Amino acid sequence: MQIERTTLPGIGVRHTFTTEQGRRIGIVEYQVGGRREFFHDDPDDPDRMVNLTLTRTEATALATLLGFPELVAAA
Repeated sequence: MQIERTTLPGIGVRHTFTTEQGRRIGIVEYQVGGRREFFHDDPDDPDRMVNLTLTRTEATALATLLGFPELVAAA
């Protein structure tokens, strides 16, 4: 699976990939505030993307539910 990384000048970074079923899924990491925005394509309209904005805590919780270990910054 290939993950595309796109720098969004003045905004942050977008990471996207395409599932085996051809669905596009991505995350935008904003530079300020630690906000994450999850998006996926609309199965009824492939040109439309559906967004869900997550706080850093919510993004961490979602990652944990998906099986990723929690990362702790070194002091």
